[in-house]
Amino acid sequence: MSRIRAAVLGSPIEHSLSPVLHRAAYRELGLDGRTYDRFEVDEAALPGFLAAMGPEWAGLSLTMPLKRAVIPLLDGISATAASVEAVNTVVLTEDGRRLGDNTDIPGIVAALHERGIDEVPSAAVLGAGATASSALAALGRICTGEVTAYVRSRARADEMRHWGERLGVSVRTADWSDAARALAAPLVIATTPAGATDALAAAVPDAPGTLFDVLYDPWPTALAAAWTGRGGTLLGGLDLLVHQAVLQVEQMTGHAPAPLAAMRAAGGAALLARH
Repeated sequence: MSRIRAAVLGSPIEHSLSPVLHRAAYRELGLDGRTYDRFEVDEAALPGFLAAMGPEWAGLSLTMPLKRAVIPLLDGISATAASVEAVNTVVLTEDGRRLGDNTDIPGIVAALHERGIDEVPSAAVLGAGATASSALAALGRICTGEVTAYVRSRARADEMRHWGERLGVSVRTADWSDAARALAAPLVIATTPAGATDALAAAVPDAPGTLFDVLYDPWPTALAAAWTGRGGTLLGGLDLLVHQAVLQVEQMTGHAPAPLAAMRAAGGAALLARH
């Protein structure tokens, strides 16, 4: 049986753009028989969902809270996924194995490469947590100097230093109260929830560098709008979402390159329709 099914799992999942992006890729590639759906699945339901998957399944995209919960249920994970203990992609092989990968990390790098950013001397990360650890892993590939992480608690600071040591990235931590200082860095990656960086909009410098704000809805954030208003280079959550989805499509279908432009156009149109 052909492996033609794929889906995104998570909780909550109703606002996921992954079906829009993957289906756009299938249309562009002429893969008419393939399907891509979304399923509300939490950690408790994940083992049962995986056990019920038949040979028609090609792969899964995973969002919170499943990126770490899935690891013990897999037959193997890539070095990239292991580096941050997070899997956002599961590919099912011809012989029935479930292999995990993380396309968020190379997705961040690819999005920056697309804007001509191949190397930076230093960087700042706003926030901590799973996305921040992926950001650190990505910076390990392009940042030649120190990364400063701005966090709200000592526990978060310890966590970010731990990830830095694990990933081979020189990480210095600073208190969130000093986050306005981050905006002077040549590359700023904001990994915080909606509204968290709004107060920083007034502190954007006159000649900002590059801001990668991983949010895509609502968009633009107050910080993103202020950044472009001062002439800075801006990347958003849609850039990350599209680039990580491109890699997922390639792994799940075997067709490369995936149609980046068509996927981005579909994602942008879907976001516009929401508002």
